[in-house]
Amino acid sequence: HRRPRRPAARPQPPRIALADPRRRLRVAGIALVVVFAVFAGRLFQLQLLDSHALAAEAGANQYVPVVLSAERGSITAADGTVLATTVDAYDITADPTLFTPEATKVPDAPEQAAALLAPMLGVAKEKLAGLLHLNPKNPKSRYVLLSARQTPEVKNQISDLRAGLAKQADSKACRAQRLLLAKPADQGGRSSLDASCANPLAGVVYAPSKRRVYPAADLAGNLVGFVNSEGTGTGGLELQYEKELAGKDGRSTYASVGGRIVPSSGGSQQDPVPGVDLRLTLDKDIQWAAQRAIGDQVANAGAEKGYVVVQDVQSGRILAMATSPGLDPNNLASARPDQLGNAAVQDAYEPGSTAKLMTMAAVLDTGSAQWDTHVTVPNTLQRSDRVFHDDVDHETWYLTLAGVLAKSSNIGTIEAAEHLGKTQAESNQVLGGYLQKFGIGQPSGLGFPGETRGILAKPQDWKGSQQYTIPFGQGLSVNALQATSVFSTIANGGVRVTPSLVMGTTGADGRYTPAEPAAQSRVVTPETAKTLTEMLESVVTDEQGTGNAAKIPGYRVAGKTGTANRVDPRTGRYSGYTASFIGFAPADKPRVTVSCVIQNPVNGHFGGQLCGPVFKQVMEFALKTLRVAPSGSEAPNLPVDWKP
Repeated sequence: HRRPRRPAARPQPPRIALADPRRRLRVAGIALVVVFAVFAGRLFQLQLLDSHALAAEAGANQYVPVVLSAERGSITAADGTVLATTVDAYDITADPTLFTPEATKVPDAPEQAAALLAPMLGVAKEKLAGLLHLNPKNPKSRYVLLSARQTPEVKNQISDLRAGLAKQADSKACRAQRLLLAKPADQGGRSSLDASCANPLAGVVYAPSKRRVYPAADLAGNLVGFVNSEGTGTGGLELQYEKELAGKDGRSTYASVGGRIVPSSGGSQQDPVPGVDLRLTLDKDIQWAAQRAIGDQVANAGAEKGYVVVQDVQSGRILAMATSPGLDPNNLASARPDQLGNAAVQDAYEPGSTAKLMTMAAVLDTGSAQWDTHVTVPNTLQRSDRVFHDDVDHETWYLTLAGVLAKSSNIGTIEAAEHLGKTQAESNQVLGGYLQKFGIGQPSGLGFPGETRGILAKPQDWKGSQQYTIPFGQGLSVNALQATSVFSTIANGGVRVTPSLVMGTTGADGRYTPAEPAAQSRVVTPETAKTLTEMLESVVTDEQGTGNAAKIPGYRVAGKTGTANRVDPRTGRYSGYTASFIGFAPADKPRVTVSCVIQNPVNGHFGGQLCGPVFKQVMEFALKTLRVAPSGSEAPNLPVDWKP
């Protein structure tokens, strides 16, 4: 029986001799020392040797501040029709540090960029180049405004051009040039890039902004006004309410690398606060009718200019204020300097016979005479150093006080005014007091930029013939709104209401706030106002009246003509005429006052002839627009003369 064979012994793995532990520690320690030495050397280089260069490089890619323009408030008519508003636009800005030779690798980047931008921005290339160069007084400035409030189309043109230049600058040939820039000159290096490889617009940035436009063009343009190239109110209501309309600009910062915004890179933003919206008292339809009427008549008369004011009798609100020639704020470049203002409140003129209403108001209110007081009116009247005449030669007239107003007699008005006091000086004081209560020589209350308060000397300073000319409207001056307000005061039962042009405002929160009620003051008694209204009706209805052209079928009309010598503002001498007509309707229940003034007409010069038809056209339109019912009674037709 065989024994089993014994299995062979398994082979043993080779034994590995471990290194000395102390040796391993020494090697690891040396490696760590080397690594830390490298780190320390690099840190030394960054913090001490290269700190200025790195700071400059970092500065080229830091946060850039940008102004966020506040949206300017809109201006609308009473019904919400937009007269001035703001649309999207862009401020074209730049970072001057990105136009240096070091940043662009070309010596004349500002000049290249200026040549490209000038035709698109409409700015001289010399001016643009100056802006793009670093300012020696502020070499760290990273923001400069090249052109404000450009249209989206202009922004897109610049953007497309910049993208094309960037693509060209990234070509293979241009990349090769950049590699050569890093080499010294003796190794084939370059000193600068070819012009075709530079992108001079890389530092141009677009900041969202707003642009002012006037959708209604010349409708109330002289009143609304305009803004300058910076978007700041410079004329009219745009200037008067600049603070309220402008709002408050915001601020933003963004990271920029080579003139490009880095998304998701932080930054900060303070949102702008929009300006308030102004709602005016203007009725857009009545404003349109007034502009058309005065524009046509100024042209027909060959006049220098003219204006129409329409006022709500009870509230004092201005429903229309039209000036010819007018102004389109969208096209200021084609406007003459004298078109940029609002002549209806900025022109001071002698009112002539329309001022006789105030003299008659003083006479009636003081009880010095009644409407039917008999007045004997000779052909001439000697007072002080002057012989006075009426506008036509005539035999002696025998007029009632109502007839003096209806026939617009200068002599009869002088005689009536002389009864205001026991002496001429006392009469002057009484009349002067009433003129002041009517608002003559004082601000109208609108606060409109450039508004004149007119000229009214103190009564004690009325000397010589002036104390006799003032009662019939010469020797003092007014603006058209002041003259309109006088008639509105009589129409409102003798209570003067301060004229107003703003109905209310809408704030950034969307809340509408109505304007405060206008201030009121009593000037004459209700009885005086009623009598004056009936006297004014005789001006229009009586055959001898001067205002027959102002008749409106179905409505009782009260009004007064005016024809005055005109003072030429350039010479200070009388030259030409001022023709006017002011009235209100319906006379039995007054609602609207309309005034017309035409300066320096060539074809005719009488107020009734030139302004009577304008008054009728505008008043008819206003009464229909406001749906005012026709008069319910006939005019009293006060007698204008008497038989001796």
